[in-house]
Amino acid sequence: MAYVLNIETSGEICSVAVSKDDVLLNSLESEEKQSHAATLTRLIEEALLNSNIKIENLGAIAVSKGPGSYTGLRIGVSTAKGICYAQSIPLIAINSLESLAKGILKKEKNNLEYLGFTDDDFICIMTDARRMEVYTALFDAKGKAVSETSAMIVNEKMHESVMQIRKVFFAGTGAEKASSIIKNQNAVFLYGFKARAEDMIPSAFESFSNKSFENTAYFEPYYLKDFFTSKPKKDILK
Repeated sequence: MAYVLNIETSGEICSVAVSKDDVLLNSLESEEKQSHAATLTRLIEEALLNSNIKIENLGAIAVSKGPGSYTGLRIGVSTAKGICYAQSIPLIAINSLESLAKGILKKEKNNLEYLGFTDDDFICIMTDARRMEVYTALFDAKGKAVSETSAMIVNEKMHESVMQIRKVFFAGTGAEKASSIIKNQNAVFLYGFKARAEDMIPSAFESFSNKSFENTAYFEPYYLKDFFTSKPKKDILK
């Protein structure tokens, strides 16, 4: 049994969640803009109090490693590392796109099935990175990444070869602007989904069970700064 504090600050929402193994105990969030630094520690204190957990009872800290907001990631990671040092507990890092994909697959199962989603289809998570730029990765129906996390400029040919025979469900804060560019009949767009700490829990539990921890001293957030418009990525169906 392990209590884990999950911290998500990669996007617009500053959120925390306390979990016991893979079960959510409490989650809190704030959507106040540019307030992560002022809000995060308060949310952590309140979430632990609401869960009847003291900070010394935690078995690990899970933090979103990105990609996402440079400032947000720095705030989340520095806070997580500080707690890990103070409590002598391990640090777990979770890809923000992966946790969002798994969260959608779990919480929106019925809605996805209504929209025609099958085990052969994919979810493409896109995080808005200003202008027509996104951080993105493609996931299968189990939430497993089938492409590398990349920084890209949205274009009409994204995943074109995949959508010749399968549907791709686009979600995340970058999906809305992608919908004005990608017009493939097998492209489905899901709106309103943002990264939240509670969606980190399945991946955090798996990492804790496998003792897949980061080197707290040297860990840095996963930044993606370069954007590419050239050659398309290798067809994942081949």
